[in-house]
Amino acid sequence: MFDYLPEHGFRRPVWEGTTVTASGQAVAEAAERLWRVYETGVACDPVRDLVGGGGLVDAYSVQEYNTRRWLDAGRRLAGRKIGLTSVAVQAQLGVDQPDYGMLFADMAVDEGAEVALGRLLQPKVEAEIAFVLGRDLPEPDTTAAEVMRAVEFALPAIEIVDSRVRDWKISIVDTVADNASSGLYVLGSRPVSLSGFDPVMCGMVLERRGEPVSTGAGRACLGSPVSAAAWLARTMASAGWPLSAGDVVLTGALGPMVAVEPGDVVEARISGVGTVTAAFASAPSEGGSL
Repeated sequence: MFDYLPEHGFRRPVWEGTTVTASGQAVAEAAERLWRVYETGVACDPVRDLVGGGGLVDAYSVQEYNTRRWLDAGRRLAGRKIGLTSVAVQAQLGVDQPDYGMLFADMAVDEGAEVALGRLLQPKVEAEIAFVLGRDLPEPDTTAAEVMRAVEFALPAIEIVDSRVRDWKISIVDTVADNASSGLYVLGSRPVSLSGFDPVMCGMVLERRGEPVSTGAGRACLGSPVSAAAWLARTMASAGWPLSAGDVVLTGALGPMVAVEPGDVVEARISGVGTVTAAFASAPSEGGSL
């Protein structure tokens, strides 16, 4: 459920058994610290010093604050992303569940188009399977079977993750507050049916400049991208942002993320799903803002 805080113009997520410890002012200050990075192009200090005591609850409050600010500014939601689907990475950050972030329409980069480095600070890439939904998933007890019925088609995807926090010195609070360290994403152009591949056993190879740099399989993503999407559907319904027909769902990394440099070309191949390529500009574009 959500508790609306009219004095700050956003809703703070409140889950049973949790306590929000940061003040609304602290949440607003943390959100503003991250927001300024988009305006200046200069990475910021972590925000956990402002809201870390409240853990994930306050971190999602910061994310929601800026989500609503972006929507008011005219950006449009196109879907959601799942992060921290690797058990090893969860343990590293001291959590036992994934996280989520918002996908805005202007974060999508068409395959074949050059990725402008001026929109990014310290990018890394992950290979994922994207689902595009053909049905709404409004229920907080959504099952994996309902997800499978709702998926209209799947696509190979490269998520270009980024962090507004300097040198990626993040905790779980920082990454959640920072929209799950989102950046941009590239989708493949040949949709496939969910019945046309094995989402658990499908293998993935990510190449950078023709050299393999990351490998994995569907089972690395919470056991299956379908399971990850079901977690997301339940979580988003409970949080007041239910998944809808047409939404893109980035289901989580199938292998380790990899840093990229100007001029890099990365290609992800996922068995049964297809291939997707992202080409990065050879030099940053002019301008200071992201």
